[in-house]
Amino acid sequence: MKSDAELIAASGHDPQAFRELYDRYAEPVHAFLLRRTSDREAALDLTAETFAQVWTSRHRFVDQKDGSAGPWLFGVARNVLSRSARERRLISEASQALRITHGRSTATPDTSWVDGMDADLEEALSTLPESQRVAVELRVLSDRPYDEVAEELDCTPAAARIRVSRGLARMRTSLQTTATPKETS
Repeated sequence: MKSDAELIAASGHDPQAFRELYDRYAEPVHAFLLRRTSDREAALDLTAETFAQVWTSRHRFVDQKDGSAGPWLFGVARNVLSRSARERRLISEASQALRITHGRSTATPDTSWVDGMDADLEEALSTLPESQRVAVELRVLSDRPYDEVAEELDCTPAAARIRVSRGLARMRTSLQTTATPKETS
């Protein structure tokens, strides 16, 4: 099985490689966005926008997570969500000022969609065993190289990579199983 990084690298000449990356992450990205928006249609639109952004910026991907693109993809999703909420608010305010009405308005993106996102991440981080939590904090949050993480944890760089990988996997699982959003009609 190819790593995410290998799929991204191959996607420029192999469309199936990007499809495989999409198949790996579309559902978790959609679930993440659905938890934030509580609107299936908006989450689908935002998921599509996320993968469009991933496609256009794939050349900027730098493998910093042992082949995993998950943190990068969720970062793109968060940025798409934030930008959507900000732009929609500006459009809505301008439309109201000009007394323009829109035919389609199933969900209005709102900055509240990102409320609590940091708390969710902090909660997921706090549930990790200490060695994994410290490894993730040093590597991901402090952007320190694995050699420094290993030195800080008094282990080998390979062991540091494993701790980070396992910690991120546990966080991903924790974030995917947080409360299901309410259904919209």
